[in-house]
Amino acid sequence: MTVLTLRALEKHYGSIKAVDHVDLQLESGEFMAILGPSGSGKSTLMRMVAGLESPTAGDILVDGQSVVNVPPQHRNVAMVFQSFALYPHMTVRDNILFPLVSRKVPKHEHEARLNKATSMLGVEDLLDRRPNRLSGGQQQRVALARALVRDPDLFVFDEPLSALDAQIRSRARAELRELHDQTRITTLYVTHDQVEAMGLADRVAVINEGRLHQVGTPQELYNDPADLFVAGFIGNPPMNLIPINETTVAGIRPEDMLVDPEGDVSNVFIDLAVTIEHIEYLGSEWLAHGQAQSDADTHGQELHVIARLPASSHPDFVSGQKCRMVGQRKDVCLFDRASGKRQARAEVPA
Repeated sequence: MTVLTLRALEKHYGSIKAVDHVDLQLESGEFMAILGPSGSGKSTLMRMVAGLESPTAGDILVDGQSVVNVPPQHRNVAMVFQSFALYPHMTVRDNILFPLVSRKVPKHEHEARLNKATSMLGVEDLLDRRPNRLSGGQQQRVALARALVRDPDLFVFDEPLSALDAQIRSRARAELRELHDQTRITTLYVTHDQVEAMGLADRVAVINEGRLHQVGTPQELYNDPADLFVAGFIGNPPMNLIPINETTVAGIRPEDMLVDPEGDVSNVFIDLAVTIEHIEYLGSEWLAHGQAQSDADTHGQELHVIARLPASSHPDFVSGQKCRMVGQRKDVCLFDRASGKRQARAEVPA
């Protein structure tokens, strides 16, 4: 069953199209991330779903019913903000119960809903504290409990982990996914952090300059990017994008680049002479950064490439050293240089 449908959704600010004709569907129980850089339109999209912004054109349907003219307090959509937005003068108990009070839910239901939400998130012992006596991680769990107590049709998250310390962000991601797996509440999660999106979501919608570029599983986005933007945005480090002629760009992931391969390499498609710029050691791997020579016109831009090597390889490169980097045909994606669109693998020339 489809819980959320966006149909040709647009939001204009004067001549600027913050959201440009977006079509999207979320199925019941699905966790979808909206991923894009700053200014891409993802937060505007989220605010329209929550009812905090009105669309310029298009429609928003929740459970098949249009909610465009429904005020936010009358949509059964629970939102968790980046800042958590807890009321400082209220106790944790009152913060969590506030959505029930404002929606005039009968008082006899309050305690049962409170107990369910707080036990699920492990904040039962914080109920008499005020927000300024909580850590960032505790505030996040209280904000989640406040959203959960509404028993919503849809969760909307606005970069809820960005205010947390890096040390606890990984644990918070695991807790969020565990909460979703327990409740199966349909979730729309907005983030600029691809680790969050790829690690949490069932599907990811990549947006830039208001336009939806690709919707797919994390594996589909990584292995089969639909265009040059997705190829260059997804992955850390991102896909190497190498012009091979006036019309085509070849993409290859850093882990698929072979550095100074021994013996013959079959089905070579990319063969570059590279000058090493620097090497990074990241514990589980090495990243070799270099500047490549290319026969294709790069429009005056330097061609930088990255190869990912296993930690056991112990590369002995020094800055300025020459090496060879090779990509095999099976690992290459091709893109149209003008439109940026992906070409079918069958179109890779022999």
